[in-house]
Amino acid sequence: MNVPDNLRYAKSHEWLRSDGTVGITDHAQSELSDVVFVDLPKVGRKVKAGETIAVVESVKAASDIYAPASGEVIEVNEALSQNAALVNTDPFGAGWMFKLKVEAGGESKDLMDAAGYKAQIGA
Repeated sequence: MNVPDNLRYAKSHEWLRSDGTVGITDHAQSELSDVVFVDLPKVGRKVKAGETIAVVESVKAASDIYAPASGEVIEVNEALSQNAALVNTDPFGAGWMFKLKVEAGGESKDLMDAAGYKAQIGA
């Protein structure tokens, strides 16, 4: 299971990069299996950490995606509307979902480092 050391992780399996980029973890995408659709947030939307911000649909189920930090959506990954499977094939690269302009102090206090996330998923 790939768990990059340079990211912060939510208990709900989202990752946050220091530049505000957000996606779901390798563990989450493998549990979902084949992702067929991603309902992305609108640019300009303001969210609070822990708030539902997007939905991922797979052949198994639809799953809510939660904001790992408070802030404003400044960009979405339009490539996912054409190829949602990028979430499966490259969850930490081309399969990113959206970018947040994180509010000062807006990062959830519950975010974990890679070691903490590995412990959560038993990796």
